[in-house]
Amino acid sequence: MFETLFTVLGTPVTTLEVLAFVLALACVALNIFEIHWAWPLAIASSLLYCWLFVVSMLYGEASLQVVFAVVALWGWWQWLYGNARPGERRAMATEAPGETGALRVGKLGGRARLLVLLAWGLGWGLIGLALDQLTDSDVPFYDAFPTAGSLVGQYLLGRKFLENWHVWIGVNLVSIGLFAYKQLWLTAILYAVFVVLAVAGLKRWRAILRASAAARA
Repeated sequence: MFETLFTVLGTPVTTLEVLAFVLALACVALNIFEIHWAWPLAIASSLLYCWLFVVSMLYGEASLQVVFAVVALWGWWQWLYGNARPGERRAMATEAPGETGALRVGKLGGRARLLVLLAWGLGWGLIGLALDQLTDSDVPFYDAFPTAGSLVGQYLLGRKFLENWHVWIGVNLVSIGLFAYKQLWLTAILYAVFVVLAVAGLKRWRAILRASAAARA
């Protein structure tokens, strides 16, 4: 898995990184179109990236991939069967109407958005301290920022909240620099593509919400 397939900017790119790259790209593309098969691809990609990040001493990112693999099972179930009963999510969000069953795209309320930002900030500090004290990471707080944001984004994606795309745009932009610093050039390119896909996902899910609002009018 660590044999070199080609080089990017003089840095070898391994079979492992290529496989993880392809699966992650397919996963995000399926997420945009609300295709639930994105989740098993997320599991496979996350486990491969965990392996890659451990080798690269990105322990926050590596641990995050394990969490992603576990949470992907929950997200898969949510997308298939997690539609809340009427009023169940009302305190947190406004959402498109739907029958009990498959989860529909929703939108966070103002208070929930603030909680999301607070959770991200708190997670950043705690994870950064843990990486600084417990590992030999040379970028503990840099690594911690996208790690904490990814946990928030994964929850929002699992519950099909529109704002997951805002979070992923921020996470992916920061991650480009992190992976470039570690000379994981193919992964840095992947996260640049992720920024574009996240913007596309945001636009598509906004259109879904507008169509639902129009249908209710």
